[in-house]
Amino acid sequence: MVRNRHAAGDVIPEVAFAAPVGTPAGLEVISLADVRARARARGADRAAPQRPGFHHVLTLTAGRLRQTVDFTAYVLEPGAWLWARPGQVLQWGDLGEAEGILIVFERDFPDPATVGAARVDDPDAPVLRTPAADDAEALRLAAAHLEREFRVPGRLPADAHIAVLRHLLDVLILRMAHLEDPGGPVSEPGETFLRFRAAVERDFASTRRVDDYAAALGYSTRTLSRAALGAAGVGAKEFIDRRVVLEAKRLLAHTDLTAARIADRLGFSSATNFAKYFHQRAGQAPIAFRDTVRGRPTAPPAVGSGSSAL
Repeated sequence: MVRNRHAAGDVIPEVAFAAPVGTPAGLEVISLADVRARARARGADRAAPQRPGFHHVLTLTAGRLRQTVDFTAYVLEPGAWLWARPGQVLQWGDLGEAEGILIVFERDFPDPATVGAARVDDPDAPVLRTPAADDAEALRLAAAHLEREFRVPGRLPADAHIAVLRHLLDVLILRMAHLEDPGGPVSEPGETFLRFRAAVERDFASTRRVDDYAAALGYSTRTLSRAALGAAGVGAKEFIDRRVVLEAKRLLAHTDLTAARIADRLGFSSATNFAKYFHQRAGQAPIAFRDTVRGRPTAPPAVGSGSSAL
């Protein structure tokens, strides 16, 4: 399913999708039992946190599994669904007591209309969802149908088989994206927040000042804070800080950059200022965080041919 392209130690390694031989490009559906079998075939693989460039959708039928996405731990039990998106840091827990289905797909495999309607690449979308009974059954049937079609294409020509898989995946992710939230209806992010989020994604290493974003976007700081609070549940400054800390964590987990070089990359005047900023928001010194996160869960070998990481 994947292969790693490791650059020099100051670049986060990419994990690219590689379809197993004989399967459609851009999609794989695999049981966790098969993931374990491939792990045994390759031997224990103590791996660093991974940052795949493709989507992971996972649900359990039995047992429980602890997964970590962007350094937040989630516990999956039967009926729950986890969706990790491209670029997020994924760490696998112990698969020994879990049964279920893993669906991985590239950004461009779903229909373009589905990508928009399901907000497939929304970085603020929920990672873990536990649907109510009716939604749970609909998702279970959609996943089962997708898995069967992936494994047993029947007499369909290759193009028709891929089209069917795409439509079935569309059904699944559209249902996931529009699950009813147990806390009540969630409004779509407004234009103000979307523009602010895009600006933060582009410029968080250049400025952490709300005033700068307000001036660049033509809004007041109060407007940006209201927009961020309504869409993300935090004020504008906290939203910026969380993005900076997330990038710092990714660099600490995936590269051998010194704290000083990470500080420079993220726009801090000194390693000392960066260390204070990080410690206040993450509860650990940068290098202590690196040591902790690199000692976490064992990742199984990759799903797919010739792969070395999941």
